[in-house]
Amino acid sequence: MIEIPRQKPKFRFAPSPNGPLHLGHALSAILNHDMAAEAGGDFLLRIEDIDQTRCTPDFEAGIFSDLSWLGLRWPEPVRRQSEHFPAYQEALQALIERDLVYPAFLTRGEVKARVAAFEAEGSPWPRDPDGTPLYPPDDRERGDAERQRLLASGVKHAWRLDMEKALAAAGGEFHWQESGDGETGTILADPVAWGDVVLSRSDAPSSYHLSVVVDDAVQGITHIVRGLDLFYATSIHRLLQTLLGLPEPLYHHHRLVVGSDGKKLSKSMGDTGIAEWRRQGFSPVELRRRIGL
Repeated sequence: MIEIPRQKPKFRFAPSPNGPLHLGHALSAILNHDMAAEAGGDFLLRIEDIDQTRCTPDFEAGIFSDLSWLGLRWPEPVRRQSEHFPAYQEALQALIERDLVYPAFLTRGEVKARVAAFEAEGSPWPRDPDGTPLYPPDDRERGDAERQRLLASGVKHAWRLDMEKALAAAGGEFHWQESGDGETGTILADPVAWGDVVLSRSDAPSSYHLSVVVDDAVQGITHIVRGLDLFYATSIHRLLQTLLGLPEPLYHHHRLVVGSDGKKLSKSMGDTGIAEWRRQGFSPVELRRRIGL
């Protein structure tokens, strides 16, 4: 079972080494670092490198360099998700044994085609808070014999949370305590909005949702400080924490740094990285001012 340490306040910054850090990452990292210092706690750096196809050693080295330049310090060694796949598999297996997840065989192309055909009839397909279409019910409703036949045949599959069964097992309402830049106080979790979320894929041993709650518990994280874009995902995390018997951290979802187009900064869109600001002659103090600190 997962061992959960009891420690003083712990904050963490957990980037993925799949691109250079930008100003949005700088804001999150600095807030975690400074809030940990104010609370007399620890600031941890975690590398979320489950996606082995996009994460590279060069990007990881860039993370260390940028954060050190900002004046941030953290204890070594850092936790790398790629070194803890068995922990995520253990958590998934616990859910499998309780019949709270099911194997999902539809490909992305099949789901896309299903959604397109449905919406061509004039009705919108339900979507999660990020705008992604919810997974069709086919595999959830598939009979056990057919599931076992497909699994035995070696067909690639993911594992998805059966939301209806998961909520029944969690029992009643659950909440989180929020102190961020949006809605604050006691927030009622609404995991139903996400549908049957994926917890593991054939090309990745764990999803973000599953690995992040396991990591936070193992590391004894008491305060989760991250961007408002993850506010609604907290409902899924609170559900998984409840199902797996993990502690409930305090949450603080901070404002996002946006570009000239009003959209949040993104690695995939090639927004200016911290390293480029450094090359342009900016100092760490000037960078803090630029992100409103």
